[in-house]
Amino acid sequence: MKQNSTVKEQSLNPQPSVTRKSQPVAEALDERVLATLHAASEKKAIEPVVLDLRDISSFTDYFVIVSGANERQVQAISDEIYESLKKAGHAAARVEGYKTAEWILLDYGDFVVHVFEQKARKFYDLERLWRESKRVELPAEFSTDSASSLRRES
Repeated sequence: MKQNSTVKEQSLNPQPSVTRKSQPVAEALDERVLATLHAASEKKAIEPVVLDLRDISSFTDYFVIVSGANERQVQAISDEIYESLKKAGHAAARVEGYKTAEWILLDYGDFVVHVFEQKARKFYDLERLWRESKRVELPAEFSTDSASSLRRES
């Protein structure tokens, strides 16, 4: 019974100075994830995001999430990522959703790439679903002027 009262007291009186881990930065990312971001930016991918899932997931380490303005751009982004990594000797274990091009998933094992059409990205909202993950701070070179268009439509 004593233990229950201690837990109750702790929940009523949270510690005032909880230290949070710093946000991961792009320099710490695997070279394949960085190559993915470069390939996506070559095709003007919109609003790139990398979620660090290492602390909360056992099936993958990172999600790379990008958007395209339409189905053709989504396929072009996906093609560029796939070909760039394949040339570097890293083949995708699985590619799904290519024909419909609403949401293309490229599975590289320890990271998964999600290439969305803008409306589908807003609908599925992976960033919200995986909000317990850490968002990796990306350098400005990976952002595009089109990124603000996705936020404006929200």
